[in-house]
This record gives sequence, structure tokens and C-alpha cells, in this order.
Amino acid sequence: MNKRHSKSAHAGPGTVRIIGGRWRGTRLAVADSPGLRPTSDRVRETLFNWLQFELKDARVLDLFAGSGALGLEAASRGAARVDLVELDPDLAQALETVVNRLEATEQVAVHREDARRFLAQWQGPGFDVAFVDPPFEAALWAQILPELTTKLASTAWLYIESPAGQSPDPGQEWALHREKRTREVRYALFRRGKLGAMPNRED
Repeated sequence: MNKRHSKSAHAGPGTVRIIGGRWRGTRLAVADSPGLRPTSDRVRETLFNWLQFELKDARVLDLFAGSGALGLEAASRGAARVDLVELDPDLAQALETVVNRLEATEQVAVHREDARRFLAQWQGPGFDVAFVDPPFEAALWAQILPELTTKLASTAWLYIESPAGQSPDPGQEWALHREKRTREVRYALFRRGKLGAMPNRED
């Protein structure tokens, strides 16, 4: 996920780790790129607890991949195919390097292009799970979500991360499944076409 958040959130270069699955404990480099900050281990652990029964053999899209922490976590936990989309050439190169190091080129593809262009050109099967965490300052949710919805399966899962005070709406066909907030971010998981019981909202 491409964490180009505010500069105050920039933690500098370092690493994040894959939390579960076959690559558990693998460290992923975090480049010294302005505003780049992967979702914290705590937030990712919560998200993947929510998704723990949904990833096996799933087709997954990490639309603003950044360090690749979300998409590679999904691959580690059994996703059949993961597409990582990243516009920044240095970050995309780093993703290609780690995918090669993990010997995962048949499972994980890196696309060096703009997210909107990727969606406009995508002709493959619908994704079962999509992660959407664009640069906060660019406010791309309203532009991305309508186009993304057309590329997702009829019962897909959609994860959206945004500033704590904002709640991007993916549309009426999406039901909020879970959401939580930290001081900096609001993170929410939606299910398409599943209205069911009231969602779990936690602060």
C-alpha cells in the first residue's frame, strides 16, 4: 500500500514484517520516500484477522502497493494471485526485487503504472479482495472507487484506509463489515452484496 500520508506521519526508511503465512517474519524494506509509511503491524494484523477465511485461492489487488505489505501478506496467507500496482518507479523496482527474492513471480505480479490507468485497461477476471489506500493528500477515493467496483467480483471484499476524520463511501452495493480508527487513520472492510447484520464499529 502506498502510504504517502502527511509528512508528519513519515517514519523514514526501515522495514515492516509479514505477520502470517508461509513468509511469516519476512522483512520488507520501506524506502526513504516522502510520506511513504506502510500500514502498521497492528492495523494489518487486525485486517487480516478479519480476512482470515477469505484469502485462500483468492485473486487480490493491492492498488497503491508502496512497500507491498498488504498484497504480500495476502500472498503469504494463500491468495492464488496478487496484483501490486505502484506508479513510483523506485518503489515498483523494490517490489519486483522482493517478489523475485521470495520466488513468487508466478503468484505475484507488479504493475508499474498509475492506478486509474491500470483499472481502465484491466480485462482480467474480477478481484475477490482489493486494498485501497491512496496517498491521503491526493484524495483519490472518489475517483478510484467507482472504476474499481467494475473490476471486482460480485461478493468481493474491499478494504479502504483513509484519514481518521474521513469515511470514503464505496456506494450502496457495499456493506460495511468492520471498521476501526487510530489517531491517524480510519480503516474499514466492506463486503459487496452482503447486507446482513449491523457492522462492528470499534474506536
